[in-house]
Amino acid sequence: MEAPGSTTLVVVGEEATTAITSLAGLPNVETATFAAMTDATDAEVVTWTTTSQAPYVVHDRDPLGHVASAWVEFYDERSTLGVLQLEIEQLVDAVDRREIRVPDYYVVLEPETIRGTWLHWWLGVLASASPNRVIPWAPGDASLAALIRGLPTARAWPDVHDWLPNVVTAVPDRVGLGPA
Repeated sequence: MEAPGSTTLVVVGEEATTAITSLAGLPNVETATFAAMTDATDAEVVTWTTTSQAPYVVHDRDPLGHVASAWVEFYDERSTLGVLQLEIEQLVDAVDRREIRVPDYYVVLEPETIRGTWLHWWLGVLASASPNRVIPWAPGDASLAALIRGLPTARAWPDVHDWLPNVVTAVPDRVGLGPA
């Protein structure tokens, strides 16, 4: 599968469906909400995003969702390190098989309402991997369409092989601070 010609955004947060729906009918933007489509596979989402002819593809299917949940559960002491490591291995393998693709941007809705370890995942772990590719956004700031028109340019995400295995050592409250 070749690299897509579209810029892909994944919108995450309580009101992701509403935010994505607000883009309906815009030229150059193709949208989908997968929250209710639980039978859609990650590979089908990748196929949809990579075959779109629209310059922008926006959806709510977080390809790193299982790793994120495992990381949060590990640091909230509700899971084991082995579960987190397994989720990371499975994701890296799925990327190698081209069944999962990290989006160009994550739009994190209403970051001021995110609590606890989830805040450290979105604005710590992910933002440390690629700072300009994780965009905190409050819908009152501007429309999602305006946000898309003003996306920051930035280096692409590093290869998942290079950064994802290291999230096991990304401690909440210390992510991005460098050596102690």
